[in-house]
Amino acid sequence: MNPAARRIQGIYLALTLGNTLATSFIWGINTLFLLDAGLTNLEAFAANAFFMAGMVVFEVPTGVVADSWGRRASFLLGTVTLAGSTLLYYLMWQVSAPFWWWAAVSVLLGLGFTFFSGAVEAWLVDALHFSGYDGALETVLGRGQMVSGIAMLAGSVAGGVIAQATDLGVPFLLRAAVLAAMFLVAFRLMHDVGFTPERSARPLQATRAVLAASVDNGLRNPPVRYIMLAAPFTVGAGFYVFYALQPYLLELYGDPRAYSIAGLAAALVAGADILGGWLAPRVRGMVRKRTTVVLAATITSALILVALLATPAFWPGLVLLALWAVVAAAGTPVRKAYLNAMVPSRQRATVLSFDSLMGSSGGVVAQPLLGRTADLYGYPASLAVAGTIQLMAAPLIFLSRRCCPAADTATGEEAAQGPASAA
Repeated sequence: MNPAARRIQGIYLALTLGNTLATSFIWGINTLFLLDAGLTNLEAFAANAFFMAGMVVFEVPTGVVADSWGRRASFLLGTVTLAGSTLLYYLMWQVSAPFWWWAAVSVLLGLGFTFFSGAVEAWLVDALHFSGYDGALETVLGRGQMVSGIAMLAGSVAGGVIAQATDLGVPFLLRAAVLAAMFLVAFRLMHDVGFTPERSARPLQATRAVLAASVDNGLRNPPVRYIMLAAPFTVGAGFYVFYALQPYLLELYGDPRAYSIAGLAAALVAGADILGGWLAPRVRGMVRKRTTVVLAATITSALILVALLATPAFWPGLVLLALWAVVAAAGTPVRKAYLNAMVPSRQRATVLSFDSLMGSSGGVVAQPLLGRTADLYGYPASLAVAGTIQLMAAPLIFLSRRCCPAADTATGEEAAQGPASAA
């Protein structure tokens, strides 16, 4: 890797580290925080569904912001929006706000995250291409996932321990403070490289043009379309499992106030991200096609969730959840590299945001459904249903594979650059 590409990678890893550290302070205790505020399981996961609905509504508009105003501008807007909505969450917890307040602010949280989704990844891929990077995308994306896992491990464990030592609201204040610091870091270090935003005098016309080109390179492109259509099943199930781990592990552990154990749930996923990020390029090197890795990770992790139905004890459940998280994490960088290699630079942020939108739409439906399943039949049954939902993604991934795109077997420089933009 040349010095310019190494600098780009360094900035990407720094942004990933700080952003994930900030957001992960609450990941280990978020569900407990909502339940402590007086919400039922159904209401808590419905609030999460409104968060994902916010992502669905705002994904494409904020992707257009990233492609039209710049990826740096999108990141900065995300830090401000997410910090503000996190503070509102804290205030609502203080006053025991009714459910619909939580629903409204959860939509704002979703808006904050949509400014990040697509923008940072698009910035990285374009900047690496501009700097002359000729390696595989999986390598850099895997390192990013490892750094994200380290930050998530530190943040989620710290959030759980701090909540137990103080109260459930303090990690939310910490998140807002670190996001404010990340605004300053990104303002200083992150600049659009290898990409020039098209700031048109007619923003609505520019928006329509970007969206039209994004649809052409997204849903109208069969291998991209099928991989996107699979996202609602995998992301919807994955989001529920992540947040259900907190009360599920506490239930197995036998102490509903052991918040450090709840932090362990997020730490488990964080450790899996580290290991999965390290494994991804190595597993990819063992097979010819990227979709082989994506299919294997999707099916195997889904079957592990189903197996949790027959796991009544804490330690066996913890081992299975760790295995689920590692398998899912190993497939993530490979899927990202596969999708990026099929998307032109000029519409990359919007198409990636649309992919995130598709995943979030699955969460809107799955979270209240699975939350209600947990209320009626318990967490093990809801996790098994989540695994069944995830299995529905496998045929769609296989259809993308059958299209035989060059991205499925691309490596090195070809994988890093992706297809050329349309004229």
